[in-house]
Amino acid sequence: MSSEPGFLTTRLDEAIGWARKFSIFQYPFVTACCGMEYMATACSHYDVDRFGAGLPRFSPRQADVLFVVGTISHKMAPVLKRIYDQMAEPKWVVSFGVCTCTGGFYDNYATVMGIDTIMPVDVYIPGCPPRPEYVLDGLLKLQAKIQAQHSSGERPVPEQRPVLSERQRVEGPEVVA
Repeated sequence: MSSEPGFLTTRLDEAIGWARKFSIFQYPFVTACCGMEYMATACSHYDVDRFGAGLPRFSPRQADVLFVVGTISHKMAPVLKRIYDQMAEPKWVVSFGVCTCTGGFYDNYATVMGIDTIMPVDVYIPGCPPRPEYVLDGLLKLQAKIQAQHSSGERPVPEQRPVLSERQRVEGPEVVA
């Protein structure tokens, strides 16, 4: 008997990976203005339900994706970490908005400079606030990671935090007309 997977088990693994990537149960942790753009993705124009992520769960034990939306303060960080710890494996984290990714324009003692200092982040969605199209793109990246994790059995390496140049930190992001 060979050690290579057979046709039936390979097809079954692909089917299970496909089913998992289209059954995303998200827990929205919304704290700031990015929440409006997050809610816009559920509207009919963008319809996040097409991607199997339309029904949020407000219990961490029922969710497998944590959407962290908005600014996180150091006072709120332990609560966010507890929610992350209560989620069952496999769990995924999406960092939504520049304040969540890097601390944004807040450069003070009260704001967490990126939630990757608290927990691993699988997908970053940058922007202030990110457009719903970016949210859908981030969701597609997350689906690809979920399917790859199931087929290989190993979790993909979390993304690295976006790095701003010194010019972008001082002058802000460039606006393309």
